[in-house]
Amino acid sequence: MTSLRKLGSSDLEVFPLALGGNVFGWTADRDRSFAVLDAYTAAGGNFVDTADSYSAWVDGNSGGESETVLGQWFAARGNRDDVVLATKVSQHPEYPGLSAANIKAAADASLRRLGTDHIDLYYTHFDKPEVPVEEIIGALDELVKAGKVRHIAASNISAERLAASLEFSDREGLARYVALQPHYNLVSRDTYEGELRDLAEQAGLAAVPYYALAAGFLTGKYRPGTEVDSPRAGGAAKHLETERGRRVLAALDEIAAAHEAPVATVALAWLAARPTVAAPIASARTVEQLPALLGVAELILTDDEVGRLTRASA
Repeated sequence: MTSLRKLGSSDLEVFPLALGGNVFGWTADRDRSFAVLDAYTAAGGNFVDTADSYSAWVDGNSGGESETVLGQWFAARGNRDDVVLATKVSQHPEYPGLSAANIKAAADASLRRLGTDHIDLYYTHFDKPEVPVEEIIGALDELVKAGKVRHIAASNISAERLAASLEFSDREGLARYVALQPHYNLVSRDTYEGELRDLAEQAGLAAVPYYALAAGFLTGKYRPGTEVDSPRAGGAAKHLETERGRRVLAALDEIAAAHEAPVATVALAWLAARPTVAAPIASARTVEQLPALLGVAELILTDDEVGRLTRASA
């Protein structure tokens, strides 16, 4: 049985890989999404990450598709209480921003789509610096007091705004962020490492990094001269053009060979071993893509291997 990890100062305990819900209702239809969710939970997974805006960017979609699929799956399986459910507010086309009124309306809309009475972890998806932190935290605290949200978290936020939010929560005795969702992986370390991570460490926040596999680059399937059929191929392939990207791939290949493990598993294991990280997020369009992600729960890298990857990605 894989040991669960405590999520920051909260009472939530999560599997060391969060399953990304961005593909549900987009590149994975309802049946395929159900199959991926079934396989993930059958393997011991209990942490699913979505957002109210997924997948508004797709022609014909209006946002909320992922939450709707998840709601249908919870209803079909009767397992809502077995899953730590995270969703986000601020980017839905009908519910943009972080005004107090919008946060409350968006949360109610998410709850309806998800077919549940509570969200375990509710993130501000993108911070809106024009809205005072007092207004944002005040609205989130009301949702917690109403029992609609268990814990709150922030994604895409500056260290300065995070510090102000935590200070306000502490001073007023209001709900306090327990987790952060930064853009963080072996080829993108600069946005999180430094001031933001130092603050997370000091404040006891857990990190749940997104783009953990750099849009697929860190799966190892992007190589010089190969064509990959994926909506994200362009973003992933650009890392091949950098010296850092090539260095990271070489180190991943060596360590993956030593463990007889997929490259993706090694990349996720490096992230899972980093200070503050509770669970990287990765998504799977098909059941076949899952084992390489789930492997992070079993693969423990040596200090030497972690160091080699850290140096290669510097």
